[in-house]
Amino acid sequence: MRPPPFDRELADNLRRLGDQVPPPLRFEHIAERRERGRRERLTDQELRRGGAFTVEERDVPGAHARLLVCRPTGPRPPVAALYWVHGGGMVLGHNREGADEFLDWAERFRLVVVSVEYRLAPETPHPGPVEDCWAGLQWLVEHGAELGVPPARIVVAGVSAGGGIAAALALMARDRGGPTMLGQLLICPMLDDRNDTVSAIQMQGRDVWDRTANDTGWTALLGAARGTRGVSPYAAPARATDLSDLPSTYLDVGSAETFRDEVVDYAVRLWRAGGHAELHVWPGAFHTFDGWVPAARLSREARAARMRWLERLLTPPADSAADSH
Repeated sequence: MRPPPFDRELADNLRRLGDQVPPPLRFEHIAERRERGRRERLTDQELRRGGAFTVEERDVPGAHARLLVCRPTGPRPPVAALYWVHGGGMVLGHNREGADEFLDWAERFRLVVVSVEYRLAPETPHPGPVEDCWAGLQWLVEHGAELGVPPARIVVAGVSAGGGIAAALALMARDRGGPTMLGQLLICPMLDDRNDTVSAIQMQGRDVWDRTANDTGWTALLGAARGTRGVSPYAAPARATDLSDLPSTYLDVGSAETFRDEVVDYAVRLWRAGGHAELHVWPGAFHTFDGWVPAARLSREARAARMRWLERLLTPPADSAADSH
């Protein structure tokens, strides 16, 4: 099956990265990849951005979630809260991953960021990771007044596995009676454990997160249940049969990545259910391309599109603001 081509600028930079791009993830690679991630964690000083934010870590009582809380400084109250879920294929990652972008959003729109660190598979299979993230979300709701976050002004967001968990949290919030979310921002989300789409087959051995890596991540989370009937939509949101009554949604994905077809299908099903969704399919882009090649034109366009969506979501039109007075 012939795969779609990579964007030329992205492909050239991927070749230059060479050995920096790891091989397709297998179980034997997990420990080394986790150690590399620990070495690359941003410091509190880097997260403060010269005094723009205060930074602290909080544990959720009675749960296993550890929260990174970044609050904008100054007298003006926050506009909203961003609840961030890191990526890592269900087996890697920590709560400081993704800070380069989510702090850009927070600085631009004056957001409190709560980034959750959850237990990882295979040591903690489903439902452990998503329930950790749910506990962190409940903590954010309960501490909203302390953080200065207005009611119902929470945007849940994540990348890759974190995007899948963010989608699951929106489903859980709907099904469990709240909290009400303002929006969900799903960046190349990991949604479907079946790993059998055309794009997954096309990009085998080509994408930086290919079908082999995807099998590793989902098997770590679900074990022998992966790909069978009865997998919970809170594990794999593509399994949900009802996508109605979900918050405003942003989704993006590359045309040359494993998750292309499952993300496009999720957007289509949101529209069919009467939902509000914005979908971007970046031509020639591989998985998490803007993290690997941030200076590329396509990467800059993708980050700008997310920023524009947040601006529309968080800032009412001038006539609406006037009508509210």
